[in-house]
Amino acid sequence: MNPMRLLICAGGTGGGVYPALAVLQVEKNNDIEVLWVGSEDGIEADLVKRAGIAYRGIPAAGLHGVNIFSLPKRLMKLAKGYFEAGRILDEFKPDVMFFTGGYVGIPVAMAGRNVPSVLFVPDIEPGMALNQLSKNADVITLVCEDSAKYFADPAKTIVTGYPTRTDIQQWDHSRALEVFGFSGDGPVLFVFGGSKGARSINHALRENLGEMLKYCRIIHVTGNTDWEDMKSFYDGLPETGRSRYKIYPYLHEEMGAAFSAADLIISRAGASTLGEFPLFGVPAILVPYPYAWRYQKVNADYLVSKDAALMIRDEELPEQMVPVVTDLLKNPEKLAAMKEAMKRLAIPDAAKNILDVIKQTAAKKK
Repeated sequence: MNPMRLLICAGGTGGGVYPALAVLQVEKNNDIEVLWVGSEDGIEADLVKRAGIAYRGIPAAGLHGVNIFSLPKRLMKLAKGYFEAGRILDEFKPDVMFFTGGYVGIPVAMAGRNVPSVLFVPDIEPGMALNQLSKNADVITLVCEDSAKYFADPAKTIVTGYPTRTDIQQWDHSRALEVFGFSGDGPVLFVFGGSKGARSINHALRENLGEMLKYCRIIHVTGNTDWEDMKSFYDGLPETGRSRYKIYPYLHEEMGAAFSAADLIISRAGASTLGEFPLFGVPAILVPYPYAWRYQKVNADYLVSKDAALMIRDEELPEQMVPVVTDLLKNPEKLAAMKEAMKRLAIPDAAKNILDVIKQTAAKKK
């Protein structure tokens, strides 16, 4: 029997690339041939190639909010992407396509409009690209039932959960603490702002670090943008501070260790919060990115409505960080209730659920 030919189209990181990689990790029979199509200058290329997956880049550009002078160039790029996607589809001949987000999906979907397709919507509310792609999709897979209302045909939707990578699930709490050189007792706060970091979160923590370290140990992923500045600040701390405050520009496999070590998280409210936080059952203080307020706030509102998280506006974080964190850490019953609420949102088999949908969609069209 010939292997199923799966074309994956996803751009960016986090909500786009990692869920698709997670879906591939649960395939045990090696009966799928995969080609990944991303943008020609996409940051996802290294992640995909690192996973040993064939990658093809095409021109892609978004049109939303583009001024009239930039529009012709964007349209030309989109047209080039469409024709390049057509050539790739003719060569690869996929049985099914799987989209997880990014404007690179538009030319691929246009060129492959007769190929069965499955969408995964990583946020509660779909972005503009996924909303457009949903019109011709055979099946739309969702993190939770709350997303169904955003689609014209809810009958095409199915709740699968948010797929998470197997490599982040290998840690227990004690081993995770050892990874970061923590010993003894005391709560651990994990602070991060996504793959690029979050300057306002970094600065708020820096401003309040002395007070925060009185109550907890801290793992801080700064992102690459602020790394040099934050590392210089860290190097100037006394040894007692450095023993309780661990700082990194980025974490790969050790991200799972950070989640496993944490008793509480401060982060943005990107799509991955909907999958990774429930998986580890870690309550959160969410600070939606003000320039992606709509999507991140919807994600944050969902977790807050389930009593699994609290939310602070970005501009209020410097003043609210210490009182909100300390209130939770001094109230173990409330923190435990949030932890249990977060755990209840987990769907551990999400990656397998989505892979099953992809295989069923391909089989129906044969």
